[in-house]
Amino acid sequence: MKFAPKLMIGLGNPDPEYQNTYHNVGYLFIDHLLKIATARDGVPPSKNLENGGGKKLKLKIIKPDVYMNESGKFAAKEVKKSGVKPEELLIVHDDSDIELGKYKLSFGRGAAGHHGVENVQAVLKTKDFWRLRIGIRPADEKIRQKAEKFVLRKISAADKEILERAFKEIAKTLKNQP
Repeated sequence: MKFAPKLMIGLGNPDPEYQNTYHNVGYLFIDHLLKIATARDGVPPSKNLENGGGKKLKLKIIKPDVYMNESGKFAAKEVKKSGVKPEELLIVHDDSDIELGKYKLSFGRGAAGHHGVENVQAVLKTKDFWRLRIGIRPADEKIRQKAEKFVLRKISAADKEILERAFKEIAKTLKNQP
């Protein structure tokens, strides 16, 4: 499947208590993209990212105002409103199976226990959409923790730096996708 998203939705939880938690990495990545687009253009972005071939790739970037586990209805509404197919959708979310600072771009995979992704798949009735999975698993853990033990913790300053570096790398990678 050719990577050509037209709609990017970053998953997270909208309440202030969830800001800067590992589970809100999808929101944080969207914030990063909007910040660099605004800095580059001097105004809030028109949601255009330049593709590697010099072409403009029209991409609507959204942070839902719903809870992570209710993301499916929001995604379905935006897919319909934007007139995109599910395979033109990119869902950005945290992944507790991937080491902090690493990421994977995947298509058509199962949710692997991520309730926000499970909800999107259930409501869209397909898993055939793109996912940007950003790692939040501590690299130095001796005994593997259950995700629920750390996903709602505030991100440490050191981990925030790791994520910021990853966000910059991911933005370059997305920009240069064929």
